[in-house]
Amino acid sequence: MPDTALDRMLDEIYARVGEVAPQPRLSATRKALELLGDPHRAYPIVHITGTNGKTSTSRITESILRAHGLRTGLFTSPDLGYLGERIVVDGQPIAEEALVAAWDEVKPFIDLADAELATTGEPALTFFEALTVLAYAVFADAPIDVGVIEVGMGGEWDSTNVADGQVAVFTPIDLDHTERLGRTVEEIARTKAGIIKPGRSVVSAAQQQAALTELERAAELSEADLTLEGRDFRVLSRMPASGGRVVDVQGRAGRYPGLFVPLLGAHQAQNTAVAIAAVETFLGGGSQPITGGVLAEGLAAATSPGRLQVAGSAPVLVVDAAHNPHGVAAMVAGLAESFPFEHVVAVVAVLADKDAAGMIRAAAGTVDEFVVTTAPSERSTDPDALAATVAGVVGAERVVVEPDLERALRAARDAAVTRDATTTGVVVFGSITLVARTLQLVREHGWS
Repeated sequence: MPDTALDRMLDEIYARVGEVAPQPRLSATRKALELLGDPHRAYPIVHITGTNGKTSTSRITESILRAHGLRTGLFTSPDLGYLGERIVVDGQPIAEEALVAAWDEVKPFIDLADAELATTGEPALTFFEALTVLAYAVFADAPIDVGVIEVGMGGEWDSTNVADGQVAVFTPIDLDHTERLGRTVEEIARTKAGIIKPGRSVVSAAQQQAALTELERAAELSEADLTLEGRDFRVLSRMPASGGRVVDVQGRAGRYPGLFVPLLGAHQAQNTAVAIAAVETFLGGGSQPITGGVLAEGLAAATSPGRLQVAGSAPVLVVDAAHNPHGVAAMVAGLAESFPFEHVVAVVAVLADKDAAGMIRAAAGTVDEFVVTTAPSERSTDPDALAATVAGVVGAERVVVEPDLERALRAARDAAVTRDATTTGVVVFGSITLVARTLQLVREHGWS
C-alpha cells in the first residue's frame, strides 16, 4: 500500500505506459482536455523542440519572460527525482500537496477519456499523455500569462502538440530516438516541424542543411515567419567566466552586450541567443528589444539542473544528462572550457536504444578512464556488453566494469583520489536516469 498521498498518486500515474513508448497520436490527450474544458487554450504558449539544448533553452526562455513581469508556466522533461520538477509555476516546481490535489481533480476526466478510448479499441492515455493533461490543467488554474512547453519526443504527434503555440522554437536537430522519429536528420526534422502552426512564428538555432530544409518547407506551407540563427540573430562573442560565461548577443530587435549567463558549457551561449530571439518574437513580433534590466534579471535566475552540474568536490564530481553523441560533444567542450582537469574518470551507463559507440567516440579524447555501470532503467544496456563497446573504441585497458552504481561511483572517486583529487575530475553521463540516481545518492550519502 502507498505510504502517502503522493506515493498513491505516483503509483497511479506511473502505472500507465511509460514515456519511452509514446503513442503517435494527439486524439487521446485532446479528448481528456476537452472533458476538462480545454485548459490549454487559456494562455499563449512558446513551444520548444529539438534534439539537444531544449530543456536549457526552455528554462532560460521562461526565466526571461518571468523577469518581464509575466506569470509563467514551465513544462519540461524529464525530472531528476521528483515528478513535480516538470510542472513549474512562476519559477517554483509544484509542491507535493498541490501536485496530488491537481491529479485528484483531473484523474476522473482522464478515466472518462480512457473509457471512451476503450470503446474504439484504443489504448488508455499513456503516462506522458496524462502528465501533459495535468500540466495544462495546473497552468490554467494558476492562472498563468504564458506557458513555455518543452516537447517530450519529436513534435508532430507529441501530446504537448494539442496546444496552438504562438512561437515554435527549434534547438539543434540531430539523430536521437531514431527507432521512433526516423533514421535520418531529415526525417527527424520533419517530425519535429509538426509543432509549427499556421500563421504563427518560428525561431530556430542554426541547423544542418537537411534539418533546415524541412523547417523552411514547413514554415512556408504554414505561412509562418522563420527567424534563423546566423541570419536574423547570433552570438557575437562568448567568454568563460566564474560560474558561467559572458556573452554578447545580437537579437532580432537589439544588441545585448556583456550578458552574464550562470550556466556552464559553450553551448549555453547558443541556447541563450535562441531564448532571447524567442522572447523578442513572443513579446513584440521581433520588433521590440528586451530591456537590459529584465534580461540581466532573467538570465541571473536561469538554471539547468543535470547539465554540467557540479555535484561534489575533492574530487570534483560533474553530472551531465548527455545521452547522444551530439550531447556528449557539447559536454566535452564544456568540460574543457570550464574545468582545468588534467585527468578525467567517467562513470557511464547507456540505455539500449542509444548510440553508445558514438557517445564514447565523442568522449574518448577527454575521458581517460571509463567505469561502466548500470542505469536505473529496464532499458539499461548490460554493463558487460557496454564495456565491450567502450573497449572497442578506447581499448580494454581504459575500462572497468562495476554493475552497481553506488560502487561504480566509489571506484571512480577512489581512482581520482589515488591519482590527484585536485587535478582529476569525475564525470557521470550517458543516461538521464543515471544522472538522477547519482544526484540522489550524493544527497543521501555525500561524496567526498
